[in-house]
Amino acid sequence: MNTMTPRNKRMGLLCAISFLNLSIFALAGEMKDADSASSMQNTVEIKDFAFNPQTLTVKSGEKVTWINRDEEPHTIVSVEKQFKKSTALDTEQEFTITAGAPGTYTYFCSVHPKMTGTIVVEKS
Repeated sequence: MNTMTPRNKRMGLLCAISFLNLSIFALAGEMKDADSASSMQNTVEIKDFAFNPQTLTVKSGEKVTWINRDEEPHTIVSVEKQFKKSTALDTEQEFTITAGAPGTYTYFCSVHPKMTGTIVVEKS
């Protein structure tokens, strides 16, 4: 004999739906974290008038992002014009490129030319 009332059945169904929704949100969050982790590994932080890391190795076709953490504006300019140059980046602004052909890409800040960095692009 089934002793569940219609109200108890609705409550059970609502609990099951809530659990499924939480599971989906958790999975979406894990996917977003994985995307963030993969994009963060190809990030160059501009801080204390330096590019960190100074040398970054990526695969051809991957994105590289610079983030300005200084209070002063900075630019990213390829020495041999291997990628487009950035505009002046204010604090917390970002600049992203897609790594091209394998090779070594050196760059600098045109506002502070002693700031230099290197992107090593490997075959994907």
